[in-house]
Amino acid sequence: MSPNSTSQGDGAPTEDPTENASPLLEGTSARSGAGEGVDREVETPLFTPKRIALGLTALLLIGGLAYGVWATATGGRTLNVDRAKVTISTVTKGDFQEFIAVTGTAIPEKTVYLSPAEGGRVEAIPKKAGARVEAGTPLVRLSNNDLRLQLAQTEARLAEQRSRMQQLRMDIEQRRLQLQRDLAQIKNRIRELERQFERQKRLHEQDLIADRQFQRTRDNLQYQRRRLELTQSAYRQDSLRFQSQLKQQRKQRQRLDQQYEVIQESVESLTVRAPISGQLTSLNVELGQTISAGERIGQVDKTTGFKLRAQIDEFYIERVRHGQTATTDALGDTTRTLIVDRVYPEVEGGRFEVDLAFKGSSPSDLRRGQTARLKLQLGQPQEALLLPRGGFYQSTGGNWAYVLTEDGSAAVRRPIRLGRQNPNYFEVLEGLKPGDKVITSSYDTFGDADRLSLQ
Repeated sequence: MSPNSTSQGDGAPTEDPTENASPLLEGTSARSGAGEGVDREVETPLFTPKRIALGLTALLLIGGLAYGVWATATGGRTLNVDRAKVTISTVTKGDFQEFIAVTGTAIPEKTVYLSPAEGGRVEAIPKKAGARVEAGTPLVRLSNNDLRLQLAQTEARLAEQRSRMQQLRMDIEQRRLQLQRDLAQIKNRIRELERQFERQKRLHEQDLIADRQFQRTRDNLQYQRRRLELTQSAYRQDSLRFQSQLKQQRKQRQRLDQQYEVIQESVESLTVRAPISGQLTSLNVELGQTISAGERIGQVDKTTGFKLRAQIDEFYIERVRHGQTATTDALGDTTRTLIVDRVYPEVEGGRFEVDLAFKGSSPSDLRRGQTARLKLQLGQPQEALLLPRGGFYQSTGGNWAYVLTEDGSAAVRRPIRLGRQNPNYFEVLEGLKPGDKVITSSYDTFGDADRLSLQ
């Protein structure tokens, strides 16, 4: 029976007049009747756009939370890596020696360059490059006509000056002899007049001679005494004057002598000689060539000993000092020690030079131009945590590294802090402890992985 049917009378069903009504009629009937309407429930769709958007948002949140939990549990994004293709180093504790690796080139411990003091034309080359020479051995002979002419002129002036000085001495001697004769005559005349005056004085007192005669003798005596004083004064002044002239002549003679010596030395320097005993390493001259004064024409090396000269980056110029130590294993079977002997402050091309002398004798088989790798120490050893150097530093800047787990099956990214470094080790300041194993090879192929699974 239909739910909308009713029973009347004898129970026969009758149809509801509204059962078969059309929707239009349903709507009409709902609005018509005795003022009482009938409501119809409208069904809403299950998947609306709003519900879909809310669902997607919830799924994303749940996925993010799940990834976070997974990343926390597994160490982040994991990358499979072949263990054989990475370098694993162990953190150790030991003495950290800060040093830099430099290359030293063997040079003679003493080199003297050849430069003529005076220019000239090459007349002879007694020795050739490569020859062994002794100190003072003639190497190159030059000619300079101007110098020879100056030498001849100076010799002539010197001879003239000698003649003038000789003539002056003769004049002084003649004048001295003349004055001495005059003095002797005056003194002799005074003695005669004094005796005569004494006799005449006694006679005059007895009125035995005339006054005129006595006065004449007395005046003559006074005259001779005055003459003696003047002559002696002239003698002294002449002596002073002659001494002054002689002094001036001697000074002029000394100046000429010095000038002559200088010119003579210049002429002698036209012969270039070996300044030290050794090997004439180079000699760049040809017969007939004109050489300027001070021009470098060659060098002589003292080959009984060698030292090493190294070029160092200017970054270390404030840290390299005289007396620092360097070692090398490249020269023979034993480790040799060298001392920084000289630091050249000039910087060229971003580098400066130092000379290192061997502590003791240099190797007997060392040759000029031979190179050796050196470890130049920049300070005293200090105990520290040491991590071997590797390509990882270029990718991380020393701020983090992949550290192996305890079972060694994986490596996890860990922040670290590094300090000083030398060609072999980094100084570890934070983030690592002795025994930790670190991947020190390059990280270029690892991307931003947080964990490496070692296969």
